[in-house]
Amino acid sequence: MTRQDFPADFVFGTATASYQIEGAVDEGGRGPSIWDTFSHTPGIVSDGATGDIACDHYHRWETDLDLMTDLGVGAYRFSIAWPRIQPSGVGRANQAGLDFYSRLVDGLLARGIRPLVTLYHWDLPQALEDAGGWTARETAYRFGDYAELVARALGDRVADWATLNEPWCSAMLGYAAGVHAPGRTSALAGLRASHHLNLAHGLAVQALRAAADARIGVVINYHQFYPATDSADDRDAVARADSIGNWIYTEPMLRGRYDPLTLAVTKDVTTWDFVADGDLTAIHQPLDFLGVNYYAPTWLVASSAPLAEPNPWPGAVQARWVDAPPPVTTMGWTVEPRGLTDLLIKLHARYPEVDLVVTENGSAWDDQVGTDGAVHDPQRVAYLRDHLDAVAVAIRDGAPVRGYYAWSLMDNFEWAFGYSRRFGLHYTDYATQVRTPKDSARWYQAFLAA
Repeated sequence: MTRQDFPADFVFGTATASYQIEGAVDEGGRGPSIWDTFSHTPGIVSDGATGDIACDHYHRWETDLDLMTDLGVGAYRFSIAWPRIQPSGVGRANQAGLDFYSRLVDGLLARGIRPLVTLYHWDLPQALEDAGGWTARETAYRFGDYAELVARALGDRVADWATLNEPWCSAMLGYAAGVHAPGRTSALAGLRASHHLNLAHGLAVQALRAAADARIGVVINYHQFYPATDSADDRDAVARADSIGNWIYTEPMLRGRYDPLTLAVTKDVTTWDFVADGDLTAIHQPLDFLGVNYYAPTWLVASSAPLAEPNPWPGAVQARWVDAPPPVTTMGWTVEPRGLTDLLIKLHARYPEVDLVVTENGSAWDDQVGTDGAVHDPQRVAYLRDHLDAVAVAIRDGAPVRGYYAWSLMDNFEWAFGYSRRFGLHYTDYATQVRTPKDSARWYQAFLAA
């Protein structure tokens, strides 16, 4: 597998997220986000870590862009911190925040790197959470306003946009299971948040279309489920999990409805009375691509035993997760490239009208700086090589995959794991903020240059 196994116009890039790298949480007029509040809550994040400094990208963005130039990537996916633009989530834009991202975009374009802007990667302004957060439909309307402000400022230079990153994590991990910000543990809250995130997506697409000539999509962490056996019960378990883990977002976005199985699985939790007239029309907007975040598949076996509460699967999923087979990363996720091929082909079969972009793919390992000053990460090199090959196989089988973004440019704040997990192509020394290219960065660089 080489670069020549991909179409000539295929986009190769890398990706980051605002709260994970920027730091400078109280500079430039930025307001607090739910992740500031959550990470400062004792006992929540590993080792009491916060994103206060993270990778200090806010001050080091130019040298970070130079890392991308050295890699030879053609694109960079980054997210905008909503509280940098609207410190309280409402009102006029904070010009200092817009200026920071404007400089970032200009720096990318000057280096020949194509920006893909994600409007929301989990850092909701805390003031909006205090007013109900994603369980309140008003938050969706505020997101539409925010999208318009950003599109007006950057739409003349940014051609590729994603509205949301992984709404399943925002809703189910943040509001149902409580392991992500804001830390709520209500099954109903998770479903309400899911719907309002869907509505926010639709309103943002409309705002982007009105303000910019752009390619617009959404980024979903699609779960690639496999039945533990070929029994009808295990296949049914996969269908139920799909309905609440995957189709709860893309069915309203691309089909203007909630899948009947989604409604059936969740009927003991809610009647979905929070879906107002006109919501599904607003959510159902034309999209140019689906962003696919993939790390590992999951195997399911049918089980009538209820999942432990709180859990991120509100409803009668009636399945049990099988322990991940080896090899596994330091996240405990199995390494299975075939899952990416199967997922891309499955998505194309279900939604043939949209392009696909692998917007995140990567692995965490126990990386160390060696005595030679280098970081040798052969597992990540193998992971990248094999998953790029999996993408090439999907393309040969007819899936319209247009790009691949390696996660991540550098080690960063890994949410509830703090700084204990390293996904980066570059090793971050958090004490000095020195970035060291790992062997995986050199491999990606050589692959792209071939």
